[in-house]
Amino acid sequence: MALYEHIFLARQDVSAQQVEELTNQLTEMLVNGGGKVTKNEYWGVKTLAYRIRKNRKAHYSLLNIDAPHSAVAEMERLMRINEDILRFMTIRVDKLEDGPSAMLQKRDRDDRGERGDRPDRGGDRFGGGERRPRRF
Repeated sequence: MALYEHIFLARQDVSAQQVEELTNQLTEMLVNGGGKVTKNEYWGVKTLAYRIRKNRKAHYSLLNIDAPHSAVAEMERLMRINEDILRFMTIRVDKLEDGPSAMLQKRDRDDRGERGDRPDRGGDRFGGGERRPRRF
């Protein structure tokens, strides 16, 4: 069987529980088609880069799938019909990643240091020690 990463965006109007039910329906359909879902992640509601069908936000979900192509094609067909799903993307991969995805990993900024650790530039935004006179 082939390995896939599948991401879909659901309308912001639906609740998180409805998105979970939708994910369970898709998982059940893939299992009936002879595959399995190895990872299911809900990323939450995020702002879209541009409006899609009058929506500015969407629920994001990721599925890691190990299934035959026919089951994935049937899942995509049903997603095109569903009005709650704005967009979806399925990518075939060589290997599925274990652990949380990059979207769920905590962003550590320990390497940057605190603002107090930065060198002093003179105290103003121009980089010099004296302030420039204000011109009107």
